[in-house]
Amino acid sequence: MWALAQYSNGAPFPVGSTGVSVKLETTPTIVRITLVGPSNSYLALGAGDQGMAAGADGFIYNSTASTDYTFAGVGVMPSPDAVQDWTINSNTVTGTTRTIVATRSLAGSAGDTPIPNATGALEVFVARGPNSLVLQYHGANRDYATLGMNFDPTLATGEVVVEEKAMIYPNPVGDVLHINNLVKIDKLKIYDAAGRVVISPALVTEKLDVTALQSGTYYVEVRTSDGKTAYEKIIKK
Repeated sequence: MWALAQYSNGAPFPVGSTGVSVKLETTPTIVRITLVGPSNSYLALGAGDQGMAAGADGFIYNSTASTDYTFAGVGVMPSPDAVQDWTINSNTVTGTTRTIVATRSLAGSAGDTPIPNATGALEVFVARGPNSLVLQYHGANRDYATLGMNFDPTLATGEVVVEEKAMIYPNPVGDVLHINNLVKIDKLKIYDAAGRVVISPALVTEKLDVTALQSGTYYVEVRTSDGKTAYEKIIKK
C-alpha cells in the first residue's frame, strides 16, 4: 500500500506582527515548509524557542544562494552551513507577497534540528528583513510561535496510492528488493526511520541490493514519470 504520511499545522500560521506566515508538513522522510511574507524582504524560520541563540538552526531565504544557516548569537550574522540541506521547490510572487516552499529530510545533516513525523508542538521563530533581501538586522520584525502538528487526512489521501504504477516486493525484504513497472519510475530513494537517505540508486533496475541495510524499518520513496511521489514502509529482516 503506497501512501503519504501526514502531519501539519494546518493553514499558514501568521506569526505575531511580523507579516510572515508559516506552515510545516511532514512525511515519513521529509519536512516541507511554506513561508509567506513580503516579497522585498528576506524570510527566516528558526527552530526552537531561544531565538538566535548560538547553535540554533534556521532556514533563510535571502539574496544569496544559501538557505541553510546556523545562528551564532543575538546580534551576530548567522553562518551558512557547509551542507545545504534545503531544496526550494517553488518561489512565487503575487503582488507584494512571496510564497516559498522548501523541503529537506527529517534529520537534515550536522547542525540541523531533526523534525519528528508525529503529532506534537514545535517551537519556532521567524524574522524578515527591513524591506531588503540582504541579510541584516531585522529590527522589530521577529516573533515566536508554537505550531501544533496534527494528523492531516488531506495529506494522507491527496498524494495517495500508486499500486498500479509501481510495486516493490517482498516485504519484509531480505537482501534484494524487486521493483516492477519500471517505465513509470523516475527516481527511487530509501530512507531510514530518522529520515536519512540510505540508498539512492543512479539507475533504477528490477532488482535493488539492500544487503547493506541493518534490520529495521525503512521508507521507500518513488517518484513516477507523471510527477507523483509516494512512499511505502518496508521492513528489512
